[in-house]
Amino acid sequence: MDVASLAMSLIAMQAGNTQQQIATSALKSNLDSEKSSVLTLLGAGSPSLANVGAGIGGNLNIAA
Repeated sequence: MDVASLAMSLIAMQAGNTQQQIATSALKSNLDSEKSSVLTLLGAGSPSLANVGAGIGGNLNIAA
């Protein structure tokens, strides 16, 4: 194996490593987006107003 082929091999390995890092980053971004969508659909993170009295949690008109 000569020096040129060894150098080309190292460059190819580095390019593959870079592509893997980009793919991993994109996958994590997609998974975070999907998690956010699921939590939104399930209503997680937003308080439920099902068991409170009438008028609680509505808009307050401060202009009157």
